[in-house]
Amino acid sequence: MIFDHRTYTCKPGAIKAHIDLYEKMGFAPQSKHLGKPVLYGTTEVGDVNTYVHVWAYKDLAERTAKRAALWTDPDWLAYVKKSGELGALIKQTNMILVAPAFFKLPGA
Repeated sequence: MIFDHRTYTCKPGAIKAHIDLYEKMGFAPQSKHLGKPVLYGTTEVGDVNTYVHVWAYKDLAERTAKRAALWTDPDWLAYVKKSGELGALIKQTNMILVAPAFFKLPGA
């Protein structure tokens, strides 16, 4: 199992507008293609202009296929366009984490 860990940094004061837009336009198409995220959270202590989401996949091939399908979805593309127009995001950092064999997601 792998985890796609993504950290996004927004302009100061813009995170609420960005999260609201994602909830309204981005969450449904992204979840339709990628499944529900393992984690989606905003930062409470530290850099409060950041949020993190984590997606779980069987392997890199599954991640690649699901993300390719996402980028053909007109609803996702409409969200990406609106997000760009909002201009809240200033940085994105992605990591692929590999789970050891003994780790299982709760409920799995």
